[in-house]
Order: sequence, then C-alpha cells, then structure tokens
Amino acid sequence: MEHFTPVESAFGGVLIGLATFMVLVFQARVAGISGIMGSILTPQKGDIGWRVAFIAGMVGAGSALALLRPDLFGQSVVSRPILIAAGLLVGVGTRLANGCTSGHGVCGLSRLSRRSMAATATFMGFGALTVLVSHKLLGGA
Repeated sequence: MEHFTPVESAFGGVLIGLATFMVLVFQARVAGISGIMGSILTPQKGDIGWRVAFIAGMVGAGSALALLRPDLFGQSVVSRPILIAAGLLVGVGTRLANGCTSGHGVCGLSRLSRRSMAATATFMGFGALTVLVSHKLLGGA
C-alpha cells in the first residue's frame, strides 16, 4: 500500500455514488457502463442524450485530470496487446454476466440484487485469481 490515498479515494467514491443516484432517480436506470455504452451503439429514440452526456462526462473528467495532473498517471506494467486482450475478455464477461462491474458491483449490490451478488463475487474472485497467477506463478510485476 505504498500509494494509499484515502481522501482522494473517498471523494471518488462519493462522486460515483452521486452519479449512480442521479441516473437512478432522474432516468430510472442502472448506471452500468456496459449498458450505457451498449445502448449508445444501438440507440433508441429519446434515450441517447443522457447516455452520451454520461460517457462524455467520464471521458472529459479523465482527460482534464490527465492534463492538470499528469503525475497521477503512471506507465502500464503490461504490454498493449495484453491490455487489448484483457479489454476484450472484460467485454465478453459483461455480456455473459448481463452487466459490468459498475452495474453489478455498485448499483446491483446497493439494491441487494442476488444476481449482482453472484456476479460481483465471481469477477472479484477471478480478479484475485488473475493477480495470483500473473504475479506469483508467472513472475509478472
């Protein structure tokens, strides 16, 4: 825990909770990124504006932070092909689980959804297994 940032992490958690709450209250939707993004790719009339704004806000905030505080962003410890493969596997997983980590882990757990509890336990378990295999058994960083 050499880079422990409790204040920044708590602030980020509050922002995620606020965004989740606003989407639920004002749009009556779950703020799952895979669902939001998937519906942008297959739009339905009258349901695209808030989704584009949500994604633009995430990208814009990240870009602004990268410009203002580039020191907060480190170098990736894995190669670009590994990152692409990992991204594709996450995409397959979100389809299999009918949602992503934000949809199940943030929104589903807060609604006490059994399906989200199972999905979250599964992806957290496989995440821990992946770290174990890549770092301890394969000698990764």
